[in-house]
Amino acid sequence: MSAVRSLALATAGGLVARAALRVLRAVPGVDALDRTNFRGNTVTLAAGPALAIGAATSAAAGAGSVPAAGAALVAGLGSGAVGFYDDVVGGRPEHKAKGFRGHLGALREGRVTSGFVKIAGVGAAALGASALLAADRPARGRLGTVVDVALGAGVIAGTANLFNLLDLRPGRAIKAGALVAAPLAGGPAGGLVAGPMGAAAGILPDDLDERAMLGDAGANAFGALLGVALAARTGPAGRAALLAGLAGLTAASEKVSFTQVIQRTPVLREVDALGRRP
Repeated sequence: MSAVRSLALATAGGLVARAALRVLRAVPGVDALDRTNFRGNTVTLAAGPALAIGAATSAAAGAGSVPAAGAALVAGLGSGAVGFYDDVVGGRPEHKAKGFRGHLGALREGRVTSGFVKIAGVGAAALGASALLAADRPARGRLGTVVDVALGAGVIAGTANLFNLLDLRPGRAIKAGALVAAPLAGGPAGGLVAGPMGAAAGILPDDLDERAMLGDAGANAFGALLGVALAARTGPAGRAALLAGLAGLTAASEKVSFTQVIQRTPVLREVDALGRRP
Protein backbone atom coordinates (compact mmCIF):
# COMPACT_ATOMS: atom_id res chain seq x y z
CA MET A 1 0.00 0.00 0.00
CA SER A 2 1.31 3.45 -0.90
CA ALA A 3 2.49 5.88 1.75
CA VAL A 4 -0.01 8.46 0.47
CA ARG A 5 -2.96 6.10 0.93
CA SER A 6 -1.73 5.06 4.38
CA LEU A 7 -1.45 8.70 5.41
CA ALA A 8 -4.93 9.43 4.04
CA LEU A 9 -6.45 6.52 5.98
CA ALA A 10 -4.62 7.48 9.18
CA THR A 11 -5.77 11.08 8.82
CA ALA A 12 -9.36 9.99 8.23
CA GLY A 13 -9.27 7.69 11.25
CA GLY A 14 -7.92 10.46 13.45
CA LEU A 15 -10.45 13.01 12.24
CA VAL A 16 -13.40 10.66 12.73
CA ALA A 17 -12.23 9.67 16.22
CA ARG A 18 -11.70 13.31 17.26
CA ALA A 19 -15.09 14.34 15.85
CA ALA A 20 -16.82 11.44 17.61
CA LEU A 21 -15.15 12.38 20.89
CA ARG A 22 -16.30 16.00 20.57
CA VAL A 23 -19.87 14.88 19.86
CA LEU A 24 -19.91 12.44 22.77
CA ARG A 25 -18.53 15.05 25.17
CA ALA A 26 -21.40 17.34 24.20
CA VAL A 27 -24.12 14.75 24.88
CA PRO A 28 -26.27 15.62 27.94
CA GLY A 29 -25.46 13.36 30.87
CA VAL A 30 -22.00 12.45 29.52
CA ASP A 31 -20.61 12.93 33.03
CA ALA A 32 -22.06 9.47 33.76
CA LEU A 33 -19.02 8.21 31.85
CA ASP A 34 -16.59 9.89 34.25
CA ARG A 35 -14.34 7.52 36.15
CA THR A 36 -11.37 7.82 38.53
CA ASN A 37 -8.08 6.56 37.09
CA PHE A 38 -5.09 4.95 38.83
CA ARG A 39 -3.82 8.35 40.01
CA GLY A 40 -7.19 9.51 41.33
CA ASN A 41 -7.88 11.90 38.46
CA THR A 42 -11.31 12.13 36.83
CA VAL A 43 -11.29 10.94 33.21
CA THR A 44 -14.04 10.23 30.70
CA LEU A 45 -14.74 6.90 29.04
CA ALA A 46 -16.09 8.71 25.97
CA ALA A 47 -12.74 8.13 24.24
CA GLY A 48 -13.54 4.42 24.00
CA PRO A 49 -16.54 4.53 21.67
CA ALA A 50 -14.93 7.42 19.78
CA LEU A 51 -11.87 5.27 19.08
CA ALA A 52 -14.03 2.27 18.17
CA ILE A 53 -15.99 4.30 15.60
CA GLY A 54 -12.96 6.00 14.06
CA ALA A 55 -10.85 2.85 13.98
CA ALA A 56 -13.53 0.51 12.63
CA THR A 57 -14.76 2.79 9.87
CA SER A 58 -11.29 3.74 8.67
CA ALA A 59 -10.14 0.10 8.78
CA ALA A 60 -13.15 -0.82 6.63
CA ALA A 61 -12.26 1.97 4.20
CA GLY A 62 -8.72 0.63 3.92
CA ALA A 63 -9.65 -3.03 3.55
CA GLY A 64 -8.80 -4.60 0.24
CA SER A 65 -12.15 -6.32 -0.24
CA VAL A 66 -15.78 -6.21 0.83
CA PRO A 67 -15.45 -9.26 3.13
CA ALA A 68 -12.40 -7.73 4.85
CA ALA A 69 -14.26 -4.43 5.27
CA GLY A 70 -17.16 -6.32 6.82
CA ALA A 71 -14.77 -8.14 9.13
CA ALA A 72 -13.33 -4.82 10.34
CA LEU A 73 -16.77 -3.37 11.04
CA VAL A 74 -18.04 -6.50 12.80
CA ALA A 75 -14.92 -6.90 14.96
CA GLY A 76 -14.39 -3.22 15.76
CA LEU A 77 -17.95 -2.09 16.36
CA GLY A 78 -19.10 -5.38 17.90
CA SER A 79 -16.22 -5.56 20.39
CA GLY A 80 -16.54 -1.86 21.12
CA ALA A 81 -20.27 -2.14 21.81
CA VAL A 82 -20.03 -4.97 24.34
CA GLY A 83 -16.97 -3.32 25.88
CA PHE A 84 -18.95 -0.11 26.30
CA TYR A 85 -21.76 -2.04 27.98
CA ASP A 86 -19.24 -3.41 30.48
CA ASP A 87 -17.78 0.08 30.97
CA VAL A 88 -21.22 1.49 31.82
CA VAL A 89 -22.64 -1.20 34.12
CA GLY A 90 -19.57 -3.21 35.14
CA GLY A 91 -19.09 -1.27 38.36
CA ARG A 92 -22.45 -2.29 39.78
CA PRO A 93 -22.30 -4.83 42.62
CA GLU A 94 -24.25 -7.50 40.75
CA HIS A 95 -21.70 -7.45 37.94
CA LYS A 96 -18.59 -7.67 40.11
CA ALA A 97 -16.24 -10.57 39.27
CA LYS A 98 -12.51 -10.86 38.67
CA GLY A 99 -11.05 -12.49 35.60
CA PHE A 100 -12.46 -15.10 33.26
CA ARG A 101 -12.84 -17.63 36.07
CA GLY A 102 -14.72 -15.13 38.18
CA HIS A 103 -17.27 -14.45 35.44
CA LEU A 104 -17.77 -18.17 34.84
CA GLY A 105 -18.19 -18.69 38.58
CA ALA A 106 -20.83 -15.98 38.68
CA LEU A 107 -22.63 -17.67 35.78
CA ARG A 108 -22.70 -20.95 37.71
CA GLU A 109 -24.32 -19.02 40.56
CA GLY A 110 -27.01 -17.77 38.19
CA ARG A 111 -25.54 -14.27 37.65
CA VAL A 112 -24.84 -13.02 34.14
CA THR A 113 -22.20 -10.36 34.63
CA SER A 114 -21.44 -7.60 32.17
CA GLY A 115 -17.98 -9.11 31.92
CA PHE A 116 -19.43 -12.39 30.73
CA VAL A 117 -21.58 -10.53 28.20
CA LYS A 118 -18.41 -8.83 26.98
CA ILE A 119 -16.53 -12.12 26.69
CA ALA A 120 -19.38 -13.73 24.76
CA GLY A 121 -19.91 -10.66 22.60
CA VAL A 122 -16.25 -10.27 21.69
CA GLY A 123 -16.11 -13.98 20.88
CA ALA A 124 -19.17 -13.73 18.64
CA ALA A 125 -17.81 -10.65 16.86
CA ALA A 126 -14.45 -12.38 16.37
CA LEU A 127 -16.12 -15.48 14.94
CA GLY A 128 -18.21 -13.39 12.55
CA ALA A 129 -15.18 -11.39 11.44
CA SER A 130 -13.08 -14.51 10.90
CA ALA A 131 -15.86 -16.12 8.87
CA LEU A 132 -15.94 -13.04 6.64
CA LEU A 133 -12.18 -13.15 6.18
CA ALA A 134 -12.50 -16.76 5.01
CA ALA A 135 -14.20 -15.50 1.84
CA ASP A 136 -10.87 -13.99 0.77
CA ARG A 137 -8.86 -17.18 1.32
CA PRO A 138 -8.35 -20.19 -0.96
CA ALA A 139 -10.84 -23.03 -0.49
CA ARG A 140 -9.55 -25.55 2.09
CA GLY A 141 -12.44 -27.97 2.29
CA ARG A 142 -15.06 -27.95 5.02
CA LEU A 143 -12.80 -29.11 7.86
CA GLY A 144 -9.95 -26.86 6.79
CA THR A 145 -12.28 -23.85 6.63
CA VAL A 146 -13.74 -24.60 10.07
CA VAL A 147 -10.27 -24.87 11.59
CA ASP A 148 -9.08 -21.72 9.82
CA VAL A 149 -12.12 -19.72 10.95
CA ALA A 150 -11.77 -20.97 14.53
CA LEU A 151 -8.09 -20.04 14.65
CA GLY A 152 -8.82 -16.61 13.19
CA ALA A 153 -11.58 -16.02 15.72
CA GLY A 154 -9.21 -16.98 18.51
CA VAL A 155 -6.60 -14.51 17.28
CA ILE A 156 -9.11 -11.66 16.99
CA ALA A 157 -10.75 -12.31 20.37
CA GLY A 158 -7.39 -12.96 22.05
CA THR A 159 -5.90 -9.71 20.76
CA ALA A 160 -8.98 -7.78 21.88
CA ASN A 161 -8.63 -9.26 25.37
CA LEU A 162 -4.87 -8.66 25.53
CA PHE A 163 -5.24 -4.96 24.74
CA ASN A 164 -7.92 -4.69 27.39
CA LEU A 165 -5.43 -6.16 29.88
CA LEU A 166 -2.81 -3.62 28.79
CA ASP A 167 -5.08 -0.59 29.20
CA LEU A 168 -4.11 0.06 32.81
CA ARG A 169 -1.96 3.15 32.29
CA PRO A 170 -2.33 6.17 29.99
CA GLY A 171 -1.10 5.49 26.46
CA ARG A 172 0.04 1.92 27.14
CA ALA A 173 -2.44 0.11 24.87
CA ILE A 174 -1.90 2.55 22.01
CA LYS A 175 1.88 2.23 22.23
CA ALA A 176 1.56 -1.55 22.19
CA GLY A 177 -0.71 -1.22 19.18
CA ALA A 178 1.96 0.73 17.32
CA LEU A 179 4.43 -2.11 17.91
CA VAL A 180 1.96 -4.64 16.53
CA ALA A 181 0.94 -2.47 13.56
CA ALA A 182 4.45 -1.46 12.44
CA PRO A 183 5.42 -4.76 10.74
CA LEU A 184 1.98 -4.98 9.13
CA ALA A 185 1.87 -1.44 7.75
CA GLY A 186 3.75 -2.09 4.53
CA GLY A 187 2.18 -5.45 3.69
CA PRO A 188 -1.17 -6.70 2.37
CA ALA A 189 -2.85 -5.92 5.70
CA GLY A 190 -1.53 -2.35 5.79
CA GLY A 191 -4.89 -0.88 4.89
CA LEU A 192 -6.46 -2.54 7.93
CA VAL A 193 -4.04 -0.96 10.42
CA ALA A 194 -3.42 2.54 9.01
CA GLY A 195 -6.85 3.89 9.93
CA PRO A 196 -6.98 2.38 13.44
CA MET A 197 -3.51 3.74 14.22
CA GLY A 198 -4.61 7.17 13.00
CA ALA A 199 -7.71 6.98 15.18
CA ALA A 200 -5.58 5.93 18.16
CA ALA A 201 -3.19 8.80 17.50
CA GLY A 202 -6.15 11.17 17.53
CA ILE A 203 -7.15 9.94 20.99
CA LEU A 204 -3.61 9.60 22.37
CA PRO A 205 -3.15 13.21 23.62
CA ASP A 206 -6.29 12.95 25.77
CA ASP A 207 -5.22 9.52 27.00
CA LEU A 208 -1.70 10.61 27.96
CA ASP A 209 -2.92 13.82 29.58
CA GLU A 210 -5.44 11.83 31.65
CA ARG A 211 -8.47 13.64 30.29
CA ALA A 212 -9.88 10.42 28.87
CA MET A 213 -9.28 6.69 28.89
CA LEU A 214 -9.95 3.94 26.38
CA GLY A 215 -11.89 1.69 28.72
CA ASP A 216 -13.10 -1.69 27.53
CA ALA A 217 -14.86 -0.14 24.53
CA GLY A 218 -11.72 1.41 23.08
CA ALA A 219 -9.20 -1.25 24.09
CA ASN A 220 -11.35 -4.17 22.92
CA ALA A 221 -12.17 -2.51 19.59
CA PHE A 222 -8.58 -1.45 18.95
CA GLY A 223 -7.23 -4.88 19.82
CA ALA A 224 -9.88 -6.68 17.79
CA LEU A 225 -9.05 -4.63 14.69
CA LEU A 226 -5.35 -5.38 15.03
CA GLY A 227 -6.39 -9.02 15.44
CA VAL A 228 -8.30 -8.82 12.14
CA ALA A 229 -5.15 -7.54 10.43
CA LEU A 230 -3.07 -10.33 11.98
CA ALA A 231 -5.60 -12.98 11.00
CA ALA A 232 -5.83 -11.61 7.47
CA ARG A 233 -2.04 -11.64 7.13
CA THR A 234 -1.38 -15.19 8.39
CA GLY A 235 -2.21 -18.73 7.34
CA PRO A 236 -3.31 -21.57 9.64
CA ALA A 237 0.18 -22.15 11.05
CA GLY A 238 0.71 -18.46 11.74
CA ARG A 239 -2.71 -18.13 13.31
CA ALA A 240 -2.05 -21.15 15.52
CA ALA A 241 1.28 -19.66 16.66
CA LEU A 242 -0.33 -16.30 17.39
CA LEU A 243 -3.17 -17.96 19.29
CA ALA A 244 -0.72 -19.95 21.39
CA GLY A 245 1.16 -16.77 22.29
CA LEU A 246 -2.02 -14.90 23.13
CA ALA A 247 -3.28 -17.77 25.26
CA GLY A 248 0.03 -17.86 27.11
CA LEU A 249 -0.04 -14.12 27.83
CA THR A 250 -3.66 -14.29 28.96
CA ALA A 251 -2.91 -17.18 31.30
CA ALA A 252 0.13 -15.32 32.65
CA SER A 253 -2.02 -12.27 33.38
CA GLU A 254 -3.98 -14.35 35.90
CA LYS A 255 -0.79 -14.85 37.92
CA VAL A 256 1.50 -11.94 37.04
CA SER A 257 0.92 -8.18 36.94
CA PHE A 258 1.94 -6.74 33.57
CA THR A 259 2.39 -3.37 35.26
CA GLN A 260 4.91 -4.81 37.72
CA VAL A 261 6.82 -6.55 34.92
CA ILE A 262 6.99 -3.28 32.97
CA GLN A 263 8.14 -1.35 36.03
CA ARG A 264 10.94 -3.86 36.66
CA THR A 265 12.20 -3.75 33.06
CA PRO A 266 14.11 -0.49 32.32
CA VAL A 267 13.43 -0.29 28.56
CA LEU A 268 9.75 -1.13 28.94
CA ARG A 269 9.43 1.29 31.85
CA GLU A 270 10.86 4.18 29.82
CA VAL A 271 8.68 3.48 26.78
CA ASP A 272 5.62 3.06 28.97
CA ALA A 273 6.22 6.43 30.65
CA LEU A 274 6.96 8.29 27.41
CA GLY A 275 4.66 11.30 27.04
CA ARG A 276 2.84 10.60 30.28
CA ARG A 277 2.46 13.01 33.17
CA PRO A 278 5.28 12.71 35.78
